Amino acid sequence: MTAPDLTAAAEVVEQAASVVEAATRTLAASSIDEHQVLAYDLAHAASGVATARSLLDYGAKGDVEGRITCAFVADAVHDLAAKVFGREAEWGVEPGALDGSRPFLAAYRDPAFLAALDEPGPRHLDPEFEMVQDTFRRFADNELKPIAEHVHRTNGDIPESVISGLAEMGAFGLSIPEEYGGYGSGGEGEYIAMVVATEELSRGSLGVGGSLITRPEILTRALLAGGTEEQKQEWLPKLATTEVMNAIAVTEPDYGSDVAGVKVTATTTGGGWLLNGVKTWCTFGARADVLVVLARTDPDRSKGHRGLSLFIVPKQRGDSHGFELVQEALDGAPGGGKMEGRPIDTVGYRGMHSYEIAFDSWFVPAENLIGMESGQGKGFYYQMAGFENGRLQTAARAVGVMQAAYEAARQYAQDRVVFGRPIGDYQLTRAKLARMAVITQAARQFAYQVAKLMAKGEGTLEASMVKAYVCKAAEWVTREAMQIHGGMGYAEEYDVSRYFVDARVLSIFEGADETLCLKVIARRLVA
Repeated sequence: MTAPDLTAAAEVVEQAASVVEAATRTLAASSIDEHQVLAYDLAHAASGVATARSLLDYGAKGDVEGRITCAFVADAVHDLAAKVFGREAEWGVEPGALDGSRPFLAAYRDPAFLAALDEPGPRHLDPEFEMVQDTFRRFADNELKPIAEHVHRTNGDIPESVISGLAEMGAFGLSIPEEYGGYGSGGEGEYIAMVVATEELSRGSLGVGGSLITRPEILTRALLAGGTEEQKQEWLPKLATTEVMNAIAVTEPDYGSDVAGVKVTATTTGGGWLLNGVKTWCTFGARADVLVVLARTDPDRSKGHRGLSLFIVPKQRGDSHGFELVQEALDGAPGGGKMEGRPIDTVGYRGMHSYEIAFDSWFVPAENLIGMESGQGKGFYYQMAGFENGRLQTAARAVGVMQAAYEAARQYAQDRVVFGRPIGDYQLTRAKLARMAVITQAARQFAYQVAKLMAKGEGTLEASMVKAYVCKAAEWVTREAMQIHGGMGYAEEYDVSRYFVDARVLSIFEGADETLCLKVIARRLVA
């Protein structure tokens, strides 16, 4: 077997990085909007190279780790070369710019090398995070996996026992500071614990467990970024214990990732605000006790995102199959306000349920405007404070789905006999499983690194990169897991079909892949 050569891996990564830098300079001299294909390809290539670079330290920790690193670097550079080939002028490089990497790619993309790589590799977590992993893995195995398929097939609800069980484990308070009743103590440990817990819950089920802690995470970050002390004291302890559970209402029928175009209005009235308009893709909206609503408080639409404010909007719990709520005239509310939730059926990611929600003069108390008077016009920034962390968390969800798919495919390959041999004995299957393991481990290690950066107040670009790269990779991993199952992969009785349809949503929510690449990653690269 070819031995790992991390010196060569580092050199190849730098060759790839130089191509990315050249393309970035070329794009900076033109216009992203006029060269969207280049900008999109560059964003994904840069994300792949960043993932490869982050893996170099991991590769130095052992032989298996070194082989995983070399295999991933070879794949990432191969993907870049495929994007550049025939478009060298557009990328601002000479033909053959990556020729120096050919020997490395030949060695570590060799099917024999991949087929011999039969271990997923250790995670190298500190003992305290291994405990977090073990705790949440047990919960996923015992509480989520047994019900995940039933919830998926029936489009059922998340059992209250799952929510209360996670609350008892402190899952909803991982990022809430201790002084507000949570377990967050600041520093990188808080972020890594969130990533580890999210992965394990998503491995159990994306729709039943993996996404439950994302919504309170977004509201927590928004409150910490702009909330008054009174608001933090009011809401954070309730989020930590699930006395209050929230959903996010930002997207609108005509405005998805283009948040600056939001039309839902909030107008002043006695003692508060009246919400009018329609939000869509409000996940968990029926079960939630409050909605986090981004609304236009400045009627001057030319101000774009600077005219938006963020509200905490109390509501009663509604039926998951659709609800219509009418406010009573209590606590300063004029009464008569209406909120109607229409469910949106989806191919996967079931259990959480998504809704189109219409507001008709729905009253919100003045004290529920995040930041109060000083928060007017700053809602976009508070929302983004939550969404940046949400991107890292989404990457962790993708890793969990990939891990589940890999484990299912590996087990099936051992059990399924074709032409007198287990399919796991065949080179093609072994190479596929190896590549799945390599991608999953690389994504995981990059997520750990991004968590450490974000703990230091950095990593905004890297959080977008890890989301873009990992979520797209999850589609390939789950597709290959389904393919290894053959015809049974297309049958609902095997979990792998659920992993495939669940993975598809990951590149859409928390920032659609195209918008994330063009409006965030590419722009920050050329800035």
